[in-house]
Amino acid sequence: MPQRLALYSLAIAVLVILIKLGAWHLTGSVALLSDALETVVNVVSAAMALWAIHVAHTPADDEHPYGHHKAEYLSAVAVGVIIVLTALLIGHQAWQAWWHPTPITQPLAGFLLNSIAGLINGVWAWLLIRTGRTHRSPALVAEGAHLNADVATSLGVLAGLALVPFTGWLWLDAALAGLVAIHVLWAGTQVIAESMDNLLDRALTPKDLTTLKNLLAEHAKGALEIHALKTRQAGHALFVEFHLVAPGDWTLSQTHTLCDKLESEIMATFPHAHVTIHPEPEHEATLPAVPVL
Repeated sequence: MPQRLALYSLAIAVLVILIKLGAWHLTGSVALLSDALETVVNVVSAAMALWAIHVAHTPADDEHPYGHHKAEYLSAVAVGVIIVLTALLIGHQAWQAWWHPTPITQPLAGFLLNSIAGLINGVWAWLLIRTGRTHRSPALVAEGAHLNADVATSLGVLAGLALVPFTGWLWLDAALAGLVAIHVLWAGTQVIAESMDNLLDRALTPKDLTTLKNLLAEHAKGALEIHALKTRQAGHALFVEFHLVAPGDWTLSQTHTLCDKLESEIMATFPHAHVTIHPEPEHEATLPAVPVL
């Protein structure tokens, strides 16, 4: 599913940029040009997301025994950098237009074309974010977040396109392009910051961590305690490790059976989990620990 959506995103991004470039060609609006330039990033980011998702789902090999899951974060960082560069380019266009304003032609046609492009982006962004969160795909979520920023930009540009003909304020077109640049710059830095945080092995969210602890407490009956619980996320994959303290009279077979059971229960709740359990003898019991019911 993520790979298919990334491929569709590339086709949709090309369609939307053609529509926006058509709107700019009809009107000559620098704000519409800035909106179209931002959409160029959609094409690049969609292509990178497609590559990253393909790499992330490549099976582990001898050189990458833990898999290639972090490729999606690298892609998201690269997209964030491209977004920032685009913001600087838009800012330059806005600065030029501020000092050399030009009249807007055929504003109604430009308004309608850009509205269609914004609607397409809005619907697709919602689908990407929803699917990306379901499948734990940071590349899809980043792509959807960027499209949402694009939609917000389009709304501002459309407002200006409607006002300039009525007010005669040609400077408004350049001012809106400048606001677009600031908005795009903010969106780019947010994508970079979030992706870098995840590259540093971010743990499960508090909600998911509580779910995991409750699961362990419910299904670890017989064990003395569970401690040293650690989690980290890498794209759609989740890595879980902890120490399980077994009673002194348990055999290795009994301990192994419980470890297998816990691993199965975790994977049933978190399908892409990789679980590592370190069994310990009774005298290793310590606190704090996950209480076993």
